Amino acid sequence: MSSNHHALVQSFVDMINSHDISTMPEHTASGHIDHNPVVADGIEANQAFWVQVFSAFPDLKAVLHDVISEGDRVAARLEYSATHQGTFLGIPATGRPVSFQSIDIWRVEDGLLAEHWDQLNMDDLFRQLGVDPAALAQS
Repeated sequence: MSSNHHALVQSFVDMINSHDISTMPEHTASGHIDHNPVVADGIEANQAFWVQVFSAFPDLKAVLHDVISEGDRVAARLEYSATHQGTFLGIPATGRPVSFQSIDIWRVEDGLLAEHWDQLNMDDLFRQLGVDPAALAQS
């Protein structure tokens, strides 16, 4: 079971690195639930989110550092690097390079990623983009 969970996460990372959202049904359930406040539920919403990310960061690459699984849960630590070349969360392109990490946890159901939680240091990402996180929160 653990190797299957690792393969699911690797498939997700491969989708990010190829920027090919058409592969998402290979690893993500159609009724996918996302607990990230900027991503709506459902595979179509997830695909739309990644299209926006790839538009803002066309050179985005992810590196998978750790995968830990138990039961129907799988967790991963990912590191991302990219250049901000398009609007992201209302922030116009800055041309700045960024790097950030995430800790992601998924619930696996019927061999697919069915539910997702993540932790990102968005304040650090905003600072790399030259945006004051406090000012962004007030707008």
